[in-house]
Amino acid sequence: MTKADLIEEVSRVVEMTRKESEVIVEAVFDSIVRALRSGDKIEIRGFGSFRTRERQARIGRNPKTGDRVEVPAKRIPYFKPSKELKDLVNHGAGAAETAPSEGATPAP
Repeated sequence: MTKADLIEEVSRVVEMTRKESEVIVEAVFDSIVRALRSGDKIEIRGFGSFRTRERQARIGRNPKTGDRVEVPAKRIPYFKPSKELKDLVNHGAGAAETAPSEGATPAP
């Protein structure tokens, strides 16, 4: 699903114009980015949490030339899904689970 798909889905479900839905989606994303930039943690119950992790400076390698390159320390965004989201993805409400038919061999 792309951002445009998400905007279309919000527009359809909430029965708003596409432009109004785009404003809502952008506002949510902007709020998440602002919170992460300021070092806050975002928890959305039943969905997951966003936070940042610190990566230490290190020496990397340019794969094309093999030269050593200094990679500076940086913060990276990290998402941890909730147990409820994991369960929905794996055993979704109303999702049909497919069992291998008799005599079929599982894929390698």
